Amino acid sequence: MASPTLPKKIAARQHEITADFLRILDRHLADLLAGRVLDMYEIRDVADEMNIHPTHLSNTIRLTTGYAPCYFFEHKIMDIARNLLTTTRQPIAEIARTLTYDPSNFTKFFKHFQGSTPKQYREDVWAQQREADEHEKTELLTV
Repeated sequence: MASPTLPKKIAARQHEITADFLRILDRHLADLLAGRVLDMYEIRDVADEMNIHPTHLSNTIRLTTGYAPCYFFEHKIMDIARNLLTTTRQPIAEIARTLTYDPSNFTKFFKHFQGSTPKQYREDVWAQQREADEHEKTELLTV
């Protein structure tokens, strides 16, 4: 027996919902970094903005991507955190507050996904950058 297929209109709507979710999430995180909002969105906030039920949004995201909505929140927040840790000298506690975390919870969150604390990550990346700079200087001197 053949498995039923979704009508194209329904499949297209699922992908539209997913794209809208990702667009809203990106905009919200940009607003958060710019200080235009102070609280992190939750799935219900995104669903409210999209005028759909949070369960429907969550189920649709999972169906179209294979991941729960929190996966996208977590990965985007980690990308931002890694960027801020390596491109700024902003204190880790301030980065945590910018991302609406208590500093100790941010450290736990970061370590869970990165495998190291924010401080260790920052120091490792900066050490690698210093080594690369030294190597580049050495290369220039030998040419």
